[in-house]
Amino acid sequence: MNELLEYLRESAIGARLADASIAFGELTLTVSPDDVVAVTTFLRDDSQCLFKSFVDLCGVDFPEREKRFEVVYHLLSPRLNQRIRVKLAAGEEDIVPSVTGVFAGADWFEREAYDLYGIFFSGHPDLRRILTDYGFEGHPLRKDFPLTGFVEVHYDEHLKRVVYEPVELRQEFRNFDFLSPWEGTDYVLPGDEKAKMN
Repeated sequence: MNELLEYLRESAIGARLADASIAFGELTLTVSPDDVVAVTTFLRDDSQCLFKSFVDLCGVDFPEREKRFEVVYHLLSPRLNQRIRVKLAAGEEDIVPSVTGVFAGADWFEREAYDLYGIFFSGHPDLRRILTDYGFEGHPLRKDFPLTGFVEVHYDEHLKRVVYEPVELRQEFRNFDFLSPWEGTDYVLPGDEKAKMN
C-alpha cells in the first residue's frame, strides 16, 4: 500500500492530490471537485493501478464546515486485490462533476447523493430523485433536516388516491430517565407492583 501511495504521488496525478494517506487499512486520496474525473480515470486506466471496479459513492454531511459535504468514492483493483478511497469536499452551492463517464455504475449512486443530500452532479445523464417522491421538499439525510419531515404521504381509502398531509405526531413526546435496570427506579414500573411489596 505504501508503494502505491509513493507511485501515485510521483505519477501524472500527483499534483492533483490535495492529500493522500493510509487510514483504516485503505489508501485515501483527497482531491478537489475539478480533479475527480481525471484522478478516477487515471486510477482506472493506469497499468500499475487498474481500479476497474466501482464499489460505492456516498455523501457525508458536516454542517459545521464551510464546505459541508464530502463525496466519497470507493474503488477496487482486482489486479492488486486492493481498495482505494477518493474523497472531495463540496459546499451547498458547489457542483461536482459526474464520474458516470468513467464508471457507468456511479449513475444511481450519484442520484442517491443528490436526492438525500442535495449534492448536484454536473454532466449526469439523468439527475433526478431516486428514493423520495417527486414532490418531496428537502434532502432527508442532511443533519439539519427535521426528524419528522414536513409532509407525510398515505393512501386514503375514502378518496381512493394518495394524499399529502402535514406531519402529525400520533403520540406525545416521551421523556426517558435512562436509569439502569440494575439500580432500580424511584417509582413502580407497570407490572412490578407485586415485586416491590415487602
